Amino acid sequence: MTDNNIKLERTLSLKAVVLFGLAYMTPLIVLGTFGVIASTSNGAVPTAYLITTVAMLFTAYSYGIMARTYPVAGSAYTYARRAIDSRVGFMVGWSVLLDYFFLPMVIWLIGAAYLNARFPEVPSWIFLLGFIGITTFLNIYGIKFASKVNSLLMVFQILVIAFFVLLSVRHVFATGGADALFSMGPFLGEEAGFTAIAAGAAVAAYSFLGFDAVTTLTEETIDPKRNIPKAIMLTALIGGGIYVLVGYTTQLVHPGGSFVNADSAAFEIATTIGADLFGAIFLAGMVLAQFTSGLAAQASASRLLFAMGRDAVLPPKLFGALHSRFHTPVFNIVLTGAIGIIALFLDVLSAASFINFGAFIAFTMVNLSVIFLVSKDANAKRQYGVIKGMLVPLIGALINLWLMSKLDINAFILGLIWLSIGLAQLAYLTRFFRREPPEVAFDDSEPESAPTSEKATF
Repeated sequence: MTDNNIKLERTLSLKAVVLFGLAYMTPLIVLGTFGVIASTSNGAVPTAYLITTVAMLFTAYSYGIMARTYPVAGSAYTYARRAIDSRVGFMVGWSVLLDYFFLPMVIWLIGAAYLNARFPEVPSWIFLLGFIGITTFLNIYGIKFASKVNSLLMVFQILVIAFFVLLSVRHVFATGGADALFSMGPFLGEEAGFTAIAAGAAVAAYSFLGFDAVTTLTEETIDPKRNIPKAIMLTALIGGGIYVLVGYTTQLVHPGGSFVNADSAAFEIATTIGADLFGAIFLAGMVLAQFTSGLAAQASASRLLFAMGRDAVLPPKLFGALHSRFHTPVFNIVLTGAIGIIALFLDVLSAASFINFGAFIAFTMVNLSVIFLVSKDANAKRQYGVIKGMLVPLIGALINLWLMSKLDINAFILGLIWLSIGLAQLAYLTRFFRREPPEVAFDDSEPESAPTSEKATF
């Protein structure tokens, strides 16, 4: 039994919350997707990340306003539901579910691609099924051990990234001298027109997924109305800075966007700058990061599906059920693992674009939620005014929509199919929109009900 009157202690400082946000973004992913973004942008990775960082900063500002106004779990889902309309909120939540539902698939796909690059004699599908099988097994039986290695993993990631940058600088200096370290080439790419760079920026948004997760720490943060908005902005800014720096130095080592295998290009570059030893260390870091990220992402997706099943947004007998022995949502975990098998027919670019479709919808709607809030709430209008409360979020919404328009056409087709399913479900739940949809309750006081993870919120 749980006591709903128990309150979480406010012990987290601004620094601690920012570190959580950065750890959640998994900084090493900038190298995991480097080849895909380089090939899409024609060798202008840092510029692609600069554009995406600007978009994320506008969106982070809007997240800050909404987190200050509604300091509760639910993120984009809650903001749209309360500021705009409950039915709009449902569709925003459904869009975000796309991210959580299919994110493990992309993570496993990247991990399998890098293992296959090191062991080409082993088919990549074996690695993919291995990732799916192990993480599904661990999530069914429990993943408490994962929390014990999170901090260690973050330190390891930062060390791998630091050595990658230093070895890249050393390699460029040794082959081209000091002048080669300062070049506009990585920003301009090789015949990289603005359309190609924008397409790369749209894919680069994948690296920022989860920067808003700090909003879920509101009840545990000291002075949250001041520190949470700051933490969101700092997480996006620092994360973007890391991505631009790593993209620049890596692009110096390997100009252009042609690779033997774009899905695992960073392993090829790691071997170039640090020989087989660093290549092995880099591979270990990448696989470990993808494994733990996949573990958390699958747990998050199953937790979200459980919450929706428990509240009858999805069929409760399937999605809202817990295993009698393991006390975990086994059906949801297995379903998420089964969805991962789709990765056998996709590459990283297609899979990441598919997920970004849902992310851009959520980011756009958070910006629009600020506009609706300011237009309806006199206090908010006085506090933020037209510039901060309407113009800035409008720019953020437009940038996100523009980036979304640059996604792969297959992402649009699959994304629209997903939204159509959500609309049909909404029509069913509301008797053709004649009543309010049920609200998803995020009860973090049930640690045994399902794996707890901050990403398991809309």
